[in-house]
Amino acid sequence: MTQENPDQKTDLEESSKELSSPIIGPISSLLNNQNLPHTSLENDHLGIEIISVLPTDLINIVSFLKSNGFNYLQCQGGYDEGPGKNLVCFYNLISMVDIDKIEKPREVRIKVFLDRNSNLSVPSLYTLFRGADWQERETYDMFGINFEGHPHPKRLLMPEDWKGWPLRKDYVQPDFYEMQDAY
Repeated sequence: MTQENPDQKTDLEESSKELSSPIIGPISSLLNNQNLPHTSLENDHLGIEIISVLPTDLINIVSFLKSNGFNYLQCQGGYDEGPGKNLVCFYNLISMVDIDKIEKPREVRIKVFLDRNSNLSVPSLYTLFRGADWQERETYDMFGINFEGHPHPKRLLMPEDWKGWPLRKDYVQPDFYEMQDAY
């Protein structure tokens, strides 16, 4: 029987470490070539590249990607990582260039991580993608993330006088809400 050295890492540990570290994909390489600041994250379950950007860099990066074929905002939304953790604003972009001639479209996921106890603002993408209008309003309505430069920054789903952000994990539902007369 051989005695194992506890400080020695096994091949399995080494290979799992390599798998867990994000691989720089083609979109990240493209952004690196332009010196656009971002962080590569692990690809999603479909193998689509995910990058993280700061709110201050969002417009520049999305403008650059749009000029390089990512001309469709498939989805914009938000989620809460949990009480005391970050709120996340995400964007799914697709390249519709020659979509009928290719087997699989180019896609990228962009995430903006926001500390829930600081400034919850990101620039609006409405000027780049008109479809961001209601999607950004819904994210504001449910999570309280403000979109600077949005032309209609008001609630979409909840009443205008609603207090709080219902999809946050730390949201406490009010015991009573009085509906105002419609007349």
